[in-house]
Amino acid sequence: MTTPPPATPEPTDPGESPASGPTAPSGGRPWKKRVKRGALIALISPLIALTLYTLVMYNWSYSQGDRSGILRKFSKKGWICKTWEGELAMTTVPGVMPELWAFTVRKDSIARRVTAALGKEVVLHYSEHKGLWSDCFGETPYFVDSVTVIGSP
Repeated sequence: MTTPPPATPEPTDPGESPASGPTAPSGGRPWKKRVKRGALIALISPLIALTLYTLVMYNWSYSQGDRSGILRKFSKKGWICKTWEGELAMTTVPGVMPELWAFTVRKDSIARRVTAALGKEVVLHYSEHKGLWSDCFGETPYFVDSVTVIGSP
């Protein structure tokens, strides 16, 4: 008579091997990873949302138009973020107190043309950008993108 070989138990769980028993889950505690990932998402999501909002508001204009008058003031202002800021005196009838309109110029090439036109009658083409949250983009929502000199006083 022959004796049968000893039977090896079949593993019942995929994480269990016949020789070593149950194995420990890899990577430690999975809930800690989820908490870290959630905290990271909670910190980064507002920054991404603010960046996207800023890009949309900076590149999308609420309105566009032209304003005419005499350029009274133009300077580069700001402590950290230097922006070109100007003032246009608009009047309908000579001798009447003019309405002052403040504007911002983003490009240095346009700023040079505005500087050359100081004291002259001009037409400024602008686009209005509402909702910008910082003065680093300009002190006004009106961004001038072209200047046309129409006369001199």
